[in-house]
Amino acid sequence: MPSKVTIMKRRVFTFAICSVAAFTPLSAHAQIKPGEYVSGGGYGVLRITPDKGDALRFQLNMRGANFHTCELSGIIRNGEARLEDSSDPKLPCIVTFKLEKNGIAVDSKHERACSTYCGARAHFEASYALPPANCAPSHVRQARDRFKATYDKKLFAEARAILTPIAGQCSNWLTALDSAWVDNDLAITQYRAGDSVACRASLKPWLELARTPDKTIEGDYPPSDAAEMLRIAQATRVNMKLCGAPVTIDAKGK
Repeated sequence: MPSKVTIMKRRVFTFAICSVAAFTPLSAHAQIKPGEYVSGGGYGVLRITPDKGDALRFQLNMRGANFHTCELSGIIRNGEARLEDSSDPKLPCIVTFKLEKNGIAVDSKHERACSTYCGARAHFEASYALPPANCAPSHVRQARDRFKATYDKKLFAEARAILTPIAGQCSNWLTALDSAWVDNDLAITQYRAGDSVACRASLKPWLELARTPDKTIEGDYPPSDAAEMLRIAQATRVNMKLCGAPVTIDAKGK
């Protein structure tokens, strides 16, 4: 099974290449339901809320390589949203929403007509699925806020209890970057609570990165991604040392 670091390298360049054709279509009578949908290993979040009549309002945020992003919002009517700006003066930007067995397939009706809403290394066309309630982006954000407030009060056992379900159950719904910080936050909390064994276990997925020389990391990712991965590598090294297992950087860069 590939490591989280290997998966991260792949996602830098293929963060949202989820085949919308892979989903099984549902009946045309089925309705898109409001909720928070997630795509691309947590890199895309689609929020759908009720609007007037039968319409729905959507907000879509996708993060691509080098921290390029897509940001779109509008009203969905009859499975489509017509946005004001288009990169092609002859073709409108029309975003389509197709209900599938595992979620919603989002696409653009005219190729690249909606690119004005995205950075050069980002695109929003992908499949979005409903995560478990406790792994929905808003729930994770609130849990991390509660964790920080509890940790700052030095209530380490309580802080650990807040973050453990996020690390254990939601990793598939988080970006690799977010997952790395959750694991590091949990590890240092376990250490503060007196459990160095658990601390080392939480950091294990990031040991490959921590052992990689900084210059190799810089060469493996686009600049903004590299800077964040370096921060994660350095945090993992510091936390592993605290937990009793100093990291040896591989001189060969592997």
